[in-house]
Amino acid sequence: MAEAVRTRYRVTGMDCGACAAKVDAAVRRLPGIEEVSVSATAGTMTVHHRPTPELLARLEAQLAPLGYGIAAARPAAGHDGASAPGHRHDDDGHDHAHAHDHGCSGHAHAAPHPDDAAAEADLHGHLHVDAGAEGPWWRSRKGRLTIACGAALVLAYVAGRLAPPIAPYAFLAAMLAGLVPIARRALAGARLGSPLSIETLMTIAAVGAVAIGAAEEAAAVVFLFLVGELLEGVAAGRARASIKQLAALVPKTALVDRGDRTEEVPADRLTLGTVIVVRPGDRIAGDGEIVDGESAIDEAPVTGESTPKLKGAGEAVFAGTINGDGVLRVRIAAAAADNTIARVIQLVEEAQESKAPTERFIDRFARRYTPAVLALGVLVAVLPPLLAGASWSEWVYKGLAILLIGCPCALVISTPAAIAAALSAGARRGLLIKGGAALETVGKVTAVAFDKTGTLTAGKPEVTDVIGFARAETEVMALAGALERDSGHPLARAIVARAEAMGAPVRAAADAKAVPGKGVSGVLDRTPLFLGSPQAAAERAALTAAQSERIAALNDEGKTVSVLVAGRDVAGLIALRDEPREDAAAGLAALEAAGVSAVMLTGDNRRTATAIARGLGIEAHAELLPQNKQAIVRTLQADGRVVAVVGDGINDAPALAAADVGIAMGGGTDVALETGDAAVLHNRVMDVARMVRLSRATMANIRQNIVIALGLKALFLVTTILGLTGLWPAILADTGATVLVTLNALRLLRVRLN
Repeated sequence: MAEAVRTRYRVTGMDCGACAAKVDAAVRRLPGIEEVSVSATAGTMTVHHRPTPELLARLEAQLAPLGYGIAAARPAAGHDGASAPGHRHDDDGHDHAHAHDHGCSGHAHAAPHPDDAAAEADLHGHLHVDAGAEGPWWRSRKGRLTIACGAALVLAYVAGRLAPPIAPYAFLAAMLAGLVPIARRALAGARLGSPLSIETLMTIAAVGAVAIGAAEEAAAVVFLFLVGELLEGVAAGRARASIKQLAALVPKTALVDRGDRTEEVPADRLTLGTVIVVRPGDRIAGDGEIVDGESAIDEAPVTGESTPKLKGAGEAVFAGTINGDGVLRVRIAAAAADNTIARVIQLVEEAQESKAPTERFIDRFARRYTPAVLALGVLVAVLPPLLAGASWSEWVYKGLAILLIGCPCALVISTPAAIAAALSAGARRGLLIKGGAALETVGKVTAVAFDKTGTLTAGKPEVTDVIGFARAETEVMALAGALERDSGHPLARAIVARAEAMGAPVRAAADAKAVPGKGVSGVLDRTPLFLGSPQAAAERAALTAAQSERIAALNDEGKTVSVLVAGRDVAGLIALRDEPREDAAAGLAALEAAGVSAVMLTGDNRRTATAIARGLGIEAHAELLPQNKQAIVRTLQADGRVVAVVGDGINDAPALAAADVGIAMGGGTDVALETGDAAVLHNRVMDVARMVRLSRATMANIRQNIVIALGLKALFLVTTILGLTGLWPAILADTGATVLVTLNALRLLRVRLN
């Protein structure tokens, strides 16, 4: 049997969870389909299927009667987060994710696809058009139908006033203007696996109302239904646009450096290695590395960081960030489809297709809720007249109203709308959470295990102490910098950087060379120099007791000490350490305030780990192998903790896999984006606490949505049976609740996490 392939599509016209359920049911009926994941909020569908010719055409034919359009998604960026490493061959939108590795990590070989917007502009002209995504609502087909139905209702009212005998027929015509497209979709839904859709319930209610002589109210209810659907579309479009706004951060064009001139080219055509010129105030068109120039980069649009960062040659920059006051030349390091923003958008959309435990429970509940309310409607319509001799028209009317309350749209959308908004809000802040399940679990975390190097610390050594003995501190750094100037070792770079920061002149030492296992030696101004370990330095110059005590004290603080010998004198010493990130202490304090404990797991030596942990106020477990980290995570879980592990995604892989939630730190790298359940893209410890806050805010929002959805339905159910409300309030119980829960979910886009 041929290997299954994975294809992603854009589906237009989905407004709520019920829409997604209808698409899911219809697509599953096609032969060769193995699995389907649909997200109404993202407007996407992922299909696992056996290789099938003309699959897109068959999907179009299947979804068109339901009122939905479909187009192949744009080629995805780099890796597919759900597939194994390997080539991607996109033809007709198919994403063939082979499990074998060709030694090529995530390169995208893609056949061109039609532009999404162009493809969506000609999708058979069906009723379901995303009112929030294709211009003003009144220009959409759904908007035009709603306006036409409203106009017909007004004309019917005027005709009824002028000629009362024709009023019932006028209102019947007005109702049919809106009901015929609805009934067509109802029949298509019943044929394709969704017999109890809102369109079916609406059709039964409207026809039943006409049968009992309530044509005027039936026409009004149909119009209100279309208004509600239109509002749902607008709200869904707003939710969907929240993540698409990220794509708008990247400029459409870029200035390519052609040597003696610059040429403006589309940004999506930039290739690896191309050098672009970024003028002051311009947005950077792609991920890359500065090759010339220095400027303050405003990364707030991407990271939320309010303070611009001064960057120069050799430093990385990201697409969508804003250049300050200097001209930069940037070498592109990632194609447009593979830059940080494109990958985040893709992964967030894929995450929106995965369901949280709460969402799966709501789906199961909704499948039982609608038949139960439908049965209740039948009983309300039939039992009082049969058993108590009540008026058939009165109780049939009440039963029809209950049918409209039976649609679970608001309930089904209550969870995915909130999750989609939260995923979008997180992505804009550099918090990438891969799906509803991970988002829900993050808020339940009670313990976080942090790796040390590159997670709690910056991952690179810094000079912490400069102590002069025979020479002044500035001279110590000048001499040490002379020895290390041409070395690429991280310690050497740290020493040279500190020397330059202190204003010490860094000249090149003569005959500079490494002394294996000991340090580095050279000559400057005829003075022999040596910089190395205290033991090696003691072989060249005697260390006093006071100097040895000072070295021991610095070692106890977890610092690496290098001693500088000039001639026969101990000129001074330099202490270095991989220091905690600037926000590490504040981030850990924020977790503690949220009721989450923290612990350090590291393979580093115990002395260094203990010193770093002591300064941060947490417990340290040091000198651990990967399997030891995993065992500690298991122990925490056995104690009843919900554990998150934060690491770099490579040497912490066993612990990340064992954790309830694995969170990768990584500054937008492939590892950070593809390892674990979530990623902190901008290397901030505080972002782990922000992720917890976002999750808890989302779950609170979901609970509010469920109360709104069920509360309104319960209210109108009781008032309908009591005869206080009728058909049109019942419609409000459905479409009105759907709009309310969607708008409530959109509040998460502006949630404060600080």
